[in-house]
Amino acid sequence: MMGLFNTLFGKSTNNVADYLTKGAVILDVRSLSEYNGEHIASAIHIALPELSNRIEDIKKLNKPVIAYCASGMRSASAASILKANGIDAINGGGIGNLKRKLG
Repeated sequence: MMGLFNTLFGKSTNNVADYLTKGAVILDVRSLSEYNGEHIASAIHIALPELSNRIEDIKKLNKPVIAYCASGMRSASAASILKANGIDAINGGGIGNLKRKLG
């Protein structure tokens, strides 16, 4: 089952370290209540339903993006939307996983 999951959504967090060295922005695509409950300190919050309307804001940052959510599903969608709009982005996966990778 994991193999299928990785095939569908790409291996999450495989390039987090590379992206951090490129000065990547960390993007939290969860709901506002989830973000207010807990988030990665430097993260920018744009909930997934708002993302398509905020593409220009993200382009203005002129940085690669590491998207995360609770489990990695919404951030996979976010990374796809960003890539489709010409933004260098990866799925950072779920918040717990990404926090561990950030150390």
